Amino acid sequence: MSKIQPIITLITDFGLQDGYVGVMKGVITKINPSVKIIDISNNIKSQDIFQAAYVLYSSYAYFPKGTIHVVVVDPGVGSKRKALCLKTKDYLFLAPDNGVLSFIVAKEESPSIR
Repeated sequence: MSKIQPIITLITDFGLQDGYVGVMKGVITKINPSVKIIDISNNIKSQDIFQAAYVLYSSYAYFPKGTIHVVVVDPGVGSKRKALCLKTKDYLFLAPDNGVLSFIVAKEESPSIR
């Protein structure tokens, strides 16, 4: 029986002009070297929560069940804003508590938020 390679997707407003995306991927692969990281977009307009929410909503269901979707777009970076972990029947979402997961919460049945 073959083990399924875990998938993590990224949606950020980091852009590609510096090393932030690379550092984030390095930290993830240091924790789990077998993970497959897929960039959905790192070019979300700076702090544009609505754009990030739309990109996530329009893309997440194309990924295999068990995919972890990570969104890092937040005007409150560095604040005391908490992160959310949203679990649905098929996916896990990690994002700031800023409304970026609103479309997913509205669409999915019985999501669990922590």
